[in-house]
Amino acid sequence: MPVFQFVLNGENVSVEDEPYIPMLHVLREHLNLTGTKFGCGAGLCGACTIHVDGLAVRSCQVPVEAVEGLEITTIEGLATDGKLHPVQEAWIEEQVPQCGFCQSGMIMAAAALLKDNPRPTSSDVEDNMTNICRCGTYQRIKKAVITASDAMAQPASSQG
Repeated sequence: MPVFQFVLNGENVSVEDEPYIPMLHVLREHLNLTGTKFGCGAGLCGACTIHVDGLAVRSCQVPVEAVEGLEITTIEGLATDGKLHPVQEAWIEEQVPQCGFCQSGMIMAAAALLKDNPRPTSSDVEDNMTNICRCGTYQRIKKAVITASDAMAQPASSQG
């Protein structure tokens, strides 16, 4: 079997598997990173969202061969130096999760949105966050994205 190399959450990783195996399965089964969830398996729900070179992608639809040499960030790697990402902090502040199943994918999609659009409107959030929440916490999700945006806009010296 071929070996694929990529950077995962800041660490160089090598994985031996078939080239067509989805990254979702590589992450969960080979690398024991279970924060990325299996939802629909068809790229529709977004529970499996990760970042590939900074872009939000549905990992159930990305074969391991497609990430050769690229940078992958999962929910486990979103926090840095022991500090939660502003989106993670906003999720807690706004009490977003209900069942929690979709939340890692939602958080990864929100972080990618804010990287591309640091000051989204409510409409921007609705148009760009295409992940599905079976519990229907969309209003809290939208509020948390705006809260994170506000926190990220503050100068570093005023952030707690």
